[in-house]
Amino acid sequence: MELEISRVRLPSGKEVGLVEALSFCYDLSDTDFQVLKSLLNSDGKNEDMLAEQLKLSKASINRSVNKLVSLGFVERMKDSSSKGGRPRYIYKAISADRLIDKITNDFRKCAELFSSVLPKELES
Repeated sequence: MELEISRVRLPSGKEVGLVEALSFCYDLSDTDFQVLKSLLNSDGKNEDMLAEQLKLSKASINRSVNKLVSLGFVERMKDSSSKGGRPRYIYKAISADRLIDKITNDFRKCAELFSSVLPKELES
């Protein structure tokens, strides 16, 4: 799934990329997008693997995976090879189909929310 190349033309004529729209709707950072993209193209990774691949700190990776898990974009599974100490986790993006459905439904809900706060005079 290639997130960067998707663009839409708004009624104003301005072109907006999917990444910009998702950033606005979900308050995602560039790091969050990098992590999501990396996980979309894998069978799952732990924080160390993500930090090494993306050349980011483990703290940044931790913030991003936690946000992506809370949004429902990523699933967290206990790493079965983890031995003692703090549990380690593997992170895996939900399937592309589920992700598209989730984003579509969330955008629809956002449109309904905005519609519900518009003054009735504007609806005619």
